[in-house]
Amino acid sequence: MSEQVLDEETWPQEAEAAINDIRKHVKFAAISPRLRSSNQCVFINITTLEESHYCVEMSALGFRIVGNQYNDNTLTSDIYETPYAMLDTISVKFRESFGKELINKLADLANTRSEVA
Repeated sequence: MSEQVLDEETWPQEAEAAINDIRKHVKFAAISPRLRSSNQCVFINITTLEESHYCVEMSALGFRIVGNQYNDNTLTSDIYETPYAMLDTISVKFRESFGKELINKLADLANTRSEVA
C-alpha cells in the first residue's frame, strides 16, 4: 500500500508554492486543468523561456517530466528533487535567469552590509 503524504486538496496548494518559486524564470506555469490531482500527485503545465512546453508531475518523490505538451502524462523521465534541478536540465535560459537573480540578491546583500558597517 502506498503512503499518502498529502491529500487531493493539499497537492494543488503545494504546486502553487512551487510555481510561485519558478514564475520569474519560466514563460508560463500553472496546474493542469485537465489532469486531475490525487492524493499522490498534481500535474503542472510549464513553458520554458525557450518556448518548450512540458507537463510535469509533482509528487512526494519530486518532479518528473511526463509530457512534451500541456496536459500530457504519457512519458516517463528522471525524478528531480526540486523544480530548479529539473528546469536547470531542460532550460539554459532558466539557468541564466535564476543565476542573474541570485547574483543581484547577493549584490544587494553586500551593499546593505557595507552601508550598515
